[in-house]
Parts: sequence; C-alpha cells; structure tokens
Amino acid sequence: MSGPVPSSASVSARMSRQGSHDTAPEIAVRRLLHASGLRYRVNVPVPGMARRTIDIVFARSKVAVFLDGCFWHGCPQHATRPKSNAEWWRAKLDKNMARDVETTRHLQGRGWTVLRFWEHEAPEGVANRVGRSLAGAAFPAQGCTPGTP
Repeated sequence: MSGPVPSSASVSARMSRQGSHDTAPEIAVRRLLHASGLRYRVNVPVPGMARRTIDIVFARSKVAVFLDGCFWHGCPQHATRPKSNAEWWRAKLDKNMARDVETTRHLQGRGWTVLRFWEHEAPEGVANRVGRSLAGAAFPAQGCTPGTP
C-alpha cells in the first residue's frame, strides 16, 4: 500500500506528530498501576510476531494490555473516516483493525490474557480492570498485590 498524497501541509505536519507509544492515556494508566504497587514492562514485542508491540506487559502472569487509539483502531463511538484520500485511509484503518484481531488471537493461542481498552476510557477504570484481571491470573508469583478493584 503506497502512501497517500497529503491534502495539505498542515495535515501532513499533524499526522507526522502522532505518537505511537507513551501517549497521555497510556501514561495515566501506567501511573495508576504503578501507584497501586504493580510492576510491568512497556512496549514489549509480541512474541512470535514481527513489528508489533504490547503497550503494557505483565510477563509472569502473561497479561497483555493494549490502549488503542480511537482513530487508528476503529472505535465504534469515536472513529472518523478522513474525506481526503478516503479509499487509502479506509484500507489502512481496516488493516489496523484486522491486525489487532490477529494479534489478540495469536497471544490468546499462546496462553496470554489480552485486555484491550479505548483511549477514551477512564484511566481509573482501566487500571481497576487490569488489577482485577491480574488478581485472577498467576499474579502472586510476582510478589505484588494488585490494586483494589
């Protein structure tokens, strides 16, 4: 898939500034997880899949947390479709969503718990759901106590 021609210099500049990790929602969730005593790794490669990373990883418990951007991952509430280069963007965003499904299935097939959240979800709610999931996983082996749900 070749890239589209930018519709304007301002659009090109805005898209080039889009961060792929350490976004504000990711940092907010990570701070809450850390404050509750949980320790994790960030931006870890997906085992057995090239060029894919997990946003937050609890490796011993095999819990993968993804914080998906509404635009890039097709949020049913907030996703928009650009009007310029519409066909290219439709194919690009559809491919992103298919890759998300493939990644989730791949990890689940290897025994991982996969938690996916939208960037618009409240960080407190995300952190609580992660903590509850870890409490149900092999979490005590890490020597930490999950936050209160």
